[in-house]
Amino acid sequence: MAYQPSQKTKKTVLGIGGIAVLAGLNAPAALDFASTQYHEYKIAQPGYKAKYGSWDQVAIPEEYRTNAIHAALLHTGKVLIVAGSGNEQRKFDKGEFDTVLWDPEKNTFKKVPTPEDFFCAGHAQLPDGRLLVAGGTARYELLDGEVTRAGGGMRVKNESPDKAVFLKKGTRFRSPSGVEYVTKFDVTVPKAKRTFKVTYNSRGVMQPWKTKVTASESRVFVEAVKKGKRSVTDQQAQYAVVGLKGRAAENVYGLSEKITLDKQDFQGIRAAYEFDPKAEKYVPVDPMDKARWYPTLVGLDDGRVLAVSGLDDVGMIDPGDNEIYDPETKKWSPGPKRYFPTYPALFLTKGGKLFYSASNAGYGPADQGREPGLWDLETNTFRKVPGLKDIDQTETSASVLLPPAQEQKVMILGGGGVGESKKSTPRTAVVDLKKDNPAFETGPDLPQGTRYLNSVIMPDDTVFTSNGSKDYRGRSASNILRAQFYDPKANAFREAAAPKVGRNYHSEALLLPDGRIATFGSDPLFDDQQNTKLGHFEQRMEVFTPPALHRNALKRPVLKEGPRTLDDDHRITFRTDHPERVAAARLMRPSAVTHTTDVEQRSIELDITRKGGSVTFEVPRDPALVPPGWYMLFVTDAEGTPSKAKWVHVQ
Repeated sequence: MAYQPSQKTKKTVLGIGGIAVLAGLNAPAALDFASTQYHEYKIAQPGYKAKYGSWDQVAIPEEYRTNAIHAALLHTGKVLIVAGSGNEQRKFDKGEFDTVLWDPEKNTFKKVPTPEDFFCAGHAQLPDGRLLVAGGTARYELLDGEVTRAGGGMRVKNESPDKAVFLKKGTRFRSPSGVEYVTKFDVTVPKAKRTFKVTYNSRGVMQPWKTKVTASESRVFVEAVKKGKRSVTDQQAQYAVVGLKGRAAENVYGLSEKITLDKQDFQGIRAAYEFDPKAEKYVPVDPMDKARWYPTLVGLDDGRVLAVSGLDDVGMIDPGDNEIYDPETKKWSPGPKRYFPTYPALFLTKGGKLFYSASNAGYGPADQGREPGLWDLETNTFRKVPGLKDIDQTETSASVLLPPAQEQKVMILGGGGVGESKKSTPRTAVVDLKKDNPAFETGPDLPQGTRYLNSVIMPDDTVFTSNGSKDYRGRSASNILRAQFYDPKANAFREAAAPKVGRNYHSEALLLPDGRIATFGSDPLFDDQQNTKLGHFEQRMEVFTPPALHRNALKRPVLKEGPRTLDDDHRITFRTDHPERVAAARLMRPSAVTHTTDVEQRSIELDITRKGGSVTFEVPRDPALVPPGWYMLFVTDAEGTPSKAKWVHVQ
């Protein structure tokens, strides 16, 4: 039951001055004022905080405020906040790209030079603690009615087997009728492939070799030099490269794809970098083969990373040309082909299979890639999982591998219709992947239909969920100022203190090493209920302190000295003054979250051995359950009060 103050307390809160104000104001305004004052008093009380938790706004110096599009916790305890151009065309045009490194323990900030526009990139934790960041923005979208010059893809052919061809941004292609298109990006076309074939005559005598040359091909986005409909074409034609002469002009040419005045979507980049948490800088690695915008990067059981989906270099959704990054070689290789909508939620499960929960974030047709299922990468087979209610409302939903990971249960929460749909659902559902024939079972509803819900696994095996909006990008002032805990054992929600800052599209939340939750971002389409005032990016940060840290702040369990790596028996030991207080232990992988998609976070239950003044934890050896990398080790007492985390490296 919520805390109920006495009548005397209520009078004290209002005070004599408050009564005088009430008398001088009109009644509705006075009541709003009194209600707000009382609410602020109520949520500040120790009893309220001990039951519901509390929120605090982070003080951010003005020069470090940024549009948080991505957030990742590093094993140094710092949070990497990546904006890139931050959904601001003005910054993109100027080449102003932001990354801010936040130390939540000291509340200090640092700007990091950002070499590419990582706006809407993908990211994943690597085994050595670096963060892989790949993809981002090559070009901003143009909406219907904004396109004045026809644009589309140009397939550039090279028939020379002797050398690759580099065409810089601004290269022109000309049709026989004189229509010209100009490239918007640099493009390199590899050498043509030369093969030799040996033949023999009827008497078995070898004949002269026959040489076959197969032209190589790259694709680049082009735009008409002149405005208007004359440059629109849906016919494939061959175009000469302006400026090339002789053999080069014969070998290199363009083949147009569909070139239109239709809406032009965002376009991706191929760039890939590792962020080094110690040096605190981006380090370039080999680029991807495909450009990607809105991709998912998911770590595999062998430490490699799979890149899936995204919009390519001409703004088309990737047809399934997935690729795998090897952190040992720093190179990419082709992965199993399979189509997914953008930012698909893919979770590594036992046996190395990936489970697709059907959560995704925005691009792709409504009738493709929307059904959940288990993907076997080795055989490239996909087994659909039935039972999910509101299957047409999985876009902008949240998904989480429920704790502990050994249970192999995945939950989907909320979501909305495809694109700018007004649809939203309060539906939650859970699937048990250990079953022979797994199927979703409907769980408890959220308080209302919710898109962009953020979900964070807690050390006590609950899931903290917060914010979101009922409508697309918070339209019509539909932000939801609510938070709640989901208890997997009870299969039920319980209320938590409400955030003060609304968050929808482009928002994030993650668990900090001290057991609190940090929330970032929000990118509303409009700022008012009538949808007349354009929205502004939310740059405030809020941190939630869970109820247990208010109830037992001075009694939380403490781990003292200990190693950072496991021994040969996959165990690790820490000293503690009160081993009897250690009731449970969880190894928790740090988050890398964007667009409510966080396929990194997971919590693994550990076996505990207490001896004298120390506690030993045994880590499962299954790399599909515990992928290589850095983890936070939390212990909790019998009431679920978490310790501060110790960082442990699983190799």
